[in-house]
Amino acid sequence: MIDKRPFETLGHANHGWLNARHHFSFADYYDPARTSWGALRVWNDDEIAANSGFPAHPHQNMEIITYVRSGAITHQDSMGNQGRTEAGDVQVMSAGSGIRHAEYNLEPETTRIFQIWIMPRETGGQPSWGAKPFPKGDRSGKFVALASGFDGDDEALPIRANARVLGATLKAGESVEHSVGDGRHAYLVPAIGTIEVDGEQVNARDGAALTGGQTVTIKALEDAEIVLVDSE
Repeated sequence: MIDKRPFETLGHANHGWLNARHHFSFADYYDPARTSWGALRVWNDDEIAANSGFPAHPHQNMEIITYVRSGAITHQDSMGNQGRTEAGDVQVMSAGSGIRHAEYNLEPETTRIFQIWIMPRETGGQPSWGAKPFPKGDRSGKFVALASGFDGDDEALPIRANARVLGATLKAGESVEHSVGDGRHAYLVPAIGTIEVDGEQVNARDGAALTGGQTVTIKALEDAEIVLVDSE
């Protein structure tokens, strides 16, 4: 019911300016057992060196969520959008029918991000981009929707997928529950801290894939910051 993906088993590519770990098959890393988890297609754990980044490149038909763990990322795209997203905050790009964008770390320090790709419910459509701060205190002891494709998640950044990206911060000893609906898939990663998921230890930057039809208890063994995707 819980498939743990230890950090050391993830795909790895070190390009000097980019040190990347891949929870799912990506670029030159391919594992037939780890191609996706429901509509979740990519979860990359990227460390981007100071004053470097991804030059302009295209995307289409993908919801791309960037969770900044430390430092900041600066975005520019072919729609004229631009912005700087800092640690703890989130940006979302709906690639739609096609968009080109560049992502740079213009800071004097390494920037660390989770980049999450979710397949959209429909292809095509006008591309869009947005970013928003999410103070960690507002998600203390509970999951808060950071990005969502569902009505009612008014404070979340909108995505065009039947999915939610959730974030929580837990103090050592605190716990929170999450129910995975029938036919759905959840995947969680502690950005920092060690947790237990129904008694199974999950360390910082490990992944845990959860099947539908279960409710899990997530307990922090030390102060923890958790990101979870719940999707089709």
